[in-house]
Amino acid sequence: MRRSEKQIRQGGGPEGRAEGTTTAPDHWRYARHLDDLAAASGAAVEIEADAVAAVLCDPDLVMAESAVVTHLDRRAAQLLADGRFPNWAGAMAAAIGSRAFPARRVREWSLLKAIAHGEPWSAADLTAASDWCQRTAVQLPTSYEALGLLATTARTRRVRNTAAQRLYRRNMTG
Repeated sequence: MRRSEKQIRQGGGPEGRAEGTTTAPDHWRYARHLDDLAAASGAAVEIEADAVAAVLCDPDLVMAESAVVTHLDRRAAQLLADGRFPNWAGAMAAAIGSRAFPARRVREWSLLKAIAHGEPWSAADLTAASDWCQRTAVQLPTSYEALGLLATTARTRRVRNTAAQRLYRRNMTG
């Protein structure tokens, strides 16, 4: 459990807050959604997909999508080297439907998997990917081709520099 989630859970009810501060039912719902999604992740992919769809029915769309994307990030990182990843990604994409932010995150995790495992991927997809995806790609055991592309075309200086440094270190050691 991350520190901010722990703080939310330990915050307790209104009696634990200074007078005049607002209560945090949205934070509690967010934490509950994360708990529900984590519990579903140990079950069949269909059950996990149903849990994702249920969270996305929350009236607070931003909070719901944030909880789903947090879950996607955790699960995709666990499944990246797993043969179940493609089936999981397909089920998540179907559960998410047309919601732009979580759908993009699933596509980007699929791109990261392809890059990390030497599967076919498109330079145009990586160049057009979000800053988050490019930052994540440069930290993975990435191909020389992906690092070279990011060293020259990534949007942020941080990613370009990190990619160039990783290429340099690879050339020096291997």
